[in-house]
Amino acid sequence: MYERLSKYGEISMTYFDKQTRIFWKLAGNPEVRQKNSKHQGKETLAYFLLLLIALPESLIYSEHTQTALLLYAVLLVALSSISIFVKEQEIRNICQVLLLFPILRLTNFSVPFFPESPLLFFVFVYSPILIPLTIVVIRQQFTYEQLGLNFKNVGYYLPISILIGFVLGYGESLLIQTTSLIPDLSFINILKLIVVMVLFVGIIEELIFRSILQTRLEEIFGTRSGLVLSSLVFGFMNSGYGTSYEILYASFAGFIIGYLFYKTRSLPFIALTHGFINVFSFGILPLMGYGFGFF
Repeated sequence: MYERLSKYGEISMTYFDKQTRIFWKLAGNPEVRQKNSKHQGKETLAYFLLLLIALPESLIYSEHTQTALLLYAVLLVALSSISIFVKEQEIRNICQVLLLFPILRLTNFSVPFFPESPLLFFVFVYSPILIPLTIVVIRQQFTYEQLGLNFKNVGYYLPISILIGFVLGYGESLLIQTTSLIPDLSFINILKLIVVMVLFVGIIEELIFRSILQTRLEEIFGTRSGLVLSSLVFGFMNSGYGTSYEILYASFAGFIIGYLFYKTRSLPFIALTHGFINVFSFGILPLMGYGFGFF
């Protein structure tokens, strides 16, 4: 038995020595070092650019709106310049993707609010984003699989998206005491709300945050980090009141949606889920009350 253990120990040490030699050989390889250094440089730059997106959002929450919009305008020019002059394709890709956020926010503040028909605001904000969004998709040659243009099992996903939308929407409405975007719960008003929240807000935001941003961040940081980072960006960009707990909740909801996208790669599924979160939190629940009329 002692001889057997001794032999096993020799094999283990031989394997360990072999792996150690391979490690130091790779570590001493200039090409490997250069490749690792370039990858770390991409990660650092991507982190920095993501922080630059979060900064103006923080300024908006602290009521420094003019400074935030000015910073977004500067970001628009800076990201455009990097996309033009930098040769590294991955860096150009992430800059082109992040360009969508200054465009979205500047458009958001440019469109007037319509008190008589609040849903029109979302139509006029999200419709123009389709143009730069389409340019990024074509320019970067996103595949149907990356975008999640998969319409299989939509009938199966529909009730699941309604259920998830209700749960997350209920949590949001409790957290921030949302107000309804529709005057009553008539069929036509609920239908209008569903159309706007799914076809405009849901599809366009999920294309930006999941199909495009999450995909590119996964390529740079890996699946887990890409999912977490895209969820945090989603949280900052979808917290209308700017409170810390709202940002955390929106990031949590973004993580759930992002994970669903990672598992199913279905844009229709997550667009429906996102849409129904808004339908419940900004339509049905505020009018029904948190006790659904029973208490």
